[in-house]
Amino acid sequence: MIWPIAVTLFGLVIGSFLNVCIYRIPRGESIIRPGSHCPFCLKPIKPYDNIPLLSYFFLGGRCRYCKARISPRYPLVEITSAIFALAVLYRFGPGLRFIVYYTFISALLVITFIDIDHKMIPNTITIGGIIAGLALNPLLPVTLKESLLGLILGSGTLLMVIYGYFFITGRQGMGGGDVKLLGMIGVFTGWHGVVFTLLISSLIGSITGIVWIMLTNKGMKAAIPFGPFLSLGAVIYMFWGQYLINAYMGFMNAG
Repeated sequence: MIWPIAVTLFGLVIGSFLNVCIYRIPRGESIIRPGSHCPFCLKPIKPYDNIPLLSYFFLGGRCRYCKARISPRYPLVEITSAIFALAVLYRFGPGLRFIVYYTFISALLVITFIDIDHKMIPNTITIGGIIAGLALNPLLPVTLKESLLGLILGSGTLLMVIYGYFFITGRQGMGGGDVKLLGMIGVFTGWHGVVFTLLISSLIGSITGIVWIMLTNKGMKAAIPFGPFLSLGAVIYMFWGQYLINAYMGFMNAG
């Protein structure tokens, strides 16, 4: 019983740190210094006002000093981080694999919100993730060869899509950050994870894009970042990928 409680608290604390990364990394700010402060009045946040999840509700979602509204995204990221921590614990158990997979998911969570806000994916996360994934390969359920193939296939596939789209339309439909993100996903999941992630993310992204276009009336010019869908596809593969693949193959063989 102690592990779920400890991991939940751990996930909340890390979620608070992820909020710092989401806000500061795209602005080119240090994620270490200065300490936590209100982005509006710049007043330092006291430790008792920086308790994950609880402080947001005790303060009514506002800064203690200037009363500026604090985005509800802060508790959302903290809760999501805690849920993922629990999910990784039950899927992979405690130990080094928990640290590796939870760190990977945390990186995807940061990428998702940065891409939504700024339409960019920081190289510090993707390139750092690629290097870390290759270094930690012995802890992953894929061989080094499969990781390298995942890196090449993931990056190469999206590069071909980008140049093909530009050749046909004369416009850039995807950024280089997506290329490196799928390469990073390939390092952690292997080439089979890349294929699954690309198919699932394209399906979910297409459905979301159609709904978004209908709701906003922006037509094909509506810009929707692809990074969050790639991240979601990778997470689905980590937890349910093999099950879904086996179910699909069983359905095809039965037919």
